[in-house]
Amino acid sequence: MTTPLAPTSPLIGTAGGVSNDASRLASAGNLEKAGQRFESIFTGMMLKSMRSAKLADGLFDNKAGEQFRDMADAKVAESMAAHTPLGIGRAMTDFLRKSQATEGSVA
Repeated sequence: MTTPLAPTSPLIGTAGGVSNDASRLASAGNLEKAGQRFESIFTGMMLKSMRSAKLADGLFDNKAGEQFRDMADAKVAESMAAHTPLGIGRAMTDFLRKSQATEGSVA
């Protein structure tokens, strides 16, 4: 009765195409995806913060428009991370690569 169920979807255990298993850092491609995903999330948070710091109420502000803006901001953040990155994802990827090399030489 307490036996866990096996995942039925190949996307379970992944976040944005990034594997959550223990071998995730061993793959350079997966490390690059993680860096890009991190940059996308960071950029999205930055855009959301910029939107919340508005100086006046807009003429057409409503819940539907707000939801649409949030979805558009998420897509803009993903696009920015993929095509014109800020560099924070690359810095994180480089840091993780260096820490992997250090752990590999110690072990």
